[in-house]
Amino acid sequence: MSYLLLFLSAFGAATLLPLQSEAVLMTLLVQGRSNPFYLILVATIGNVLGSCVNWWLGLKIEHFKDKKWFPVSEQRLLQAQQIYHKYGFYSLLLSWTPVIGDPITLIAGLMKENFWRFLLIVTIAKGGRYLTLYALYLGLF
Repeated sequence: MSYLLLFLSAFGAATLLPLQSEAVLMTLLVQGRSNPFYLILVATIGNVLGSCVNWWLGLKIEHFKDKKWFPVSEQRLLQAQQIYHKYGFYSLLLSWTPVIGDPITLIAGLMKENFWRFLLIVTIAKGGRYLTLYALYLGLF
């Protein structure tokens, strides 16, 4: 059950939902009832899959930009595209960061970033974050 809770929180946290998978992971690590390797693996998989949803939404988002209910102005959308174009796929290394990470993955889809490159870089970034949290838990920093 703890793995499912972690997966759902990590998946949701990677979308635009305000969830905290880090807190769930740290709580489960402190409780010590689950294998840390599997916790990090489950958190990474959930978070990466949530980012893949963002990428897919980014692919489809332009179809809706002219709708009245669309939450982002065309100017802001263009600005985000220009920033991504400037830094390219390297910006996906920041996909783990709060606030800007989720929109970066969405913009990557909008910019039609190659999915396999997207998946590799996002997995490195998100997995690295969870490994860093585990290292903090172990007191290595």
